[in-house]
Amino acid sequence: MFPDVRPRRLRRSPAMRRLVEETRLAPAEFVLPLFLREGLTEPREISSLPGVMQHSRDSLRKAAHEAVAAGVGGLMLFGVPDNDNKDATGSAGLDPEGILNVGLRDLVSEVGDSTVVMGDLCLDEFTSHGHCGVLAEDGSVDNDATLEIYAKMAIAQADAGAHMVGPSGMMDGQIGVIRRALDKAGYQDVSVLAYSAKYAGAFYGPFREAVESTLEGDRRQYQQDPPNLREALREVDLDVAEGADIVMVKPALPYLDVIAAIRERVTIPVAAYQVSGEYAMVEAAARNGWIDRERVMLETLTSIKRAGAQITLTYWATEAARLLRDRY
Repeated sequence: MFPDVRPRRLRRSPAMRRLVEETRLAPAEFVLPLFLREGLTEPREISSLPGVMQHSRDSLRKAAHEAVAAGVGGLMLFGVPDNDNKDATGSAGLDPEGILNVGLRDLVSEVGDSTVVMGDLCLDEFTSHGHCGVLAEDGSVDNDATLEIYAKMAIAQADAGAHMVGPSGMMDGQIGVIRRALDKAGYQDVSVLAYSAKYAGAFYGPFREAVESTLEGDRRQYQQDPPNLREALREVDLDVAEGADIVMVKPALPYLDVIAAIRERVTIPVAAYQVSGEYAMVEAAARNGWIDRERVMLETLTSIKRAGAQITLTYWATEAARLLRDRY
């Protein structure tokens, strides 16, 4: 066949490569995670996440406005309370005047329906022990007692104006309980982003600094074991049956095969969370001059979409959106 078939013809110029590009990123597919720290009057950079801030209420509004202007599709808010406001049951997460619910109201007031405002629905930022649920007497996480709190937390976030809630605790039955609670409270239109395949991996370290985690022990009892793929499919099947609107894989890059398998499995949107450790590794290598930061940023995001994720949570959301705007 050579020389009649020459695939390089379609790579000869930037314009040609753009024309035949198979996987194209779009800002509307990005979700920006945001951290709102109680008591701050100025934003504070997170040392292990260069360029990512713990926000004050004012700087949160500014970051939200910038993300919307860049075309970012969603904002996922994490609340970071003072340690004095943490307790064994994470009650600050339910408090209408707690930092997360205050922040959700601020975001909705700032951006309205111009992007999707999401709330992290988990207790780990609010519990004194740092786990995603309440503890039983033996120190294990009590699944069913935790579900009762998740239901109340979902309603509190919906009351604050959240368009979508993101249950990330990996409790059995959490999606069904939350869906029923929202519907009963009249919030049928509030969507549920299910952290269906959240792995107990080693890529979360910088995030724990961001939320000032007080975790004692680890989360292997309730998050998925990294070697397991079929287990993820089972979790996804259950979440879809319970009413999830979107299913998500977390982390992203180490689990591209899981993303691909889930994309083949379901007809609802699939998301992936490019977590703090993935971001921090690229930033650290770039600061040492070992890699081209912008190219690697977009390459990692492209790989996640190519694997099958329609939505990507990424700390680069606003920056990547601007780069794409200039590129196309």
